[in-house]
Amino acid sequence: MEEKSKIKLKDVHKSYYLSNSEEVPVLNGIDLDIKKGEFVALMGESGGGKTTLLNIIGCLHPLTDGEYFLDGENIGEVRDDYTLAFIRNKMMGFVFQQFNLFSRLTALKNIALPALYAGEEKRIREEKAMKLMKSVSIEDRANYKPTELSGGQQQRVSICRSLVNDPDIILADEPTGALDSKSGIEIMEIFTDLKRKNKTIIMVTHTAEVAKYTDRIIFMRDGKVVDNNYKLISNY
Repeated sequence: MEEKSKIKLKDVHKSYYLSNSEEVPVLNGIDLDIKKGEFVALMGESGGGKTTLLNIIGCLHPLTDGEYFLDGENIGEVRDDYTLAFIRNKMMGFVFQQFNLFSRLTALKNIALPALYAGEEKRIREEKAMKLMKSVSIEDRANYKPTELSGGQQQRVSICRSLVNDPDIILADEPTGALDSKSGIEIMEIFTDLKRKNKTIIMVTHTAEVAKYTDRIIFMRDGKVVDNNYKLISNY
């Protein structure tokens, strides 16, 4: 029996509009099929539509035309902000290049924040946050604020935050872009471990050394997928 798609896009288009109503097409007919537990990289030249595609998948931006199926349900036409926020908070975790941590909150409270939005009581959400910190060996930094952490530690906090609601899907936009090479390798080892736990991971990267950790590479150019199974070198 063929494995069902976790994420399926059919002829997806996305345009933005300037103040003079001029249309700026960004995605031009994307067809994409990602299975549960896959770790895929989106690669291509700057301006090719990678981050826009990630934002569409993450329900951060509405698509202009086409269909988006998540676990077999067509959510491409959903425009209700509450429903979209519910999908994001329950099913998706986000990891960004610049960490996007709240400077006034401790590492522990940053991680626990999505669980607060989900209605978890304080004790439970902080227990979950601490367990995640232990899993990436930064539990001794629980009461540190982001400015007191290294870049690699901040990204570990960001990853833990993305996992606190136990989402099926992790969306990462250049997660190693602001890190030195040693920290970048450590972060990719964490992603590899998440893949072993059957998380579906979609990652934007410009870096071949990062992309080779993934199962396959989706190469984009000018808002289109030009190769669904792009190969740089053999996987580890």
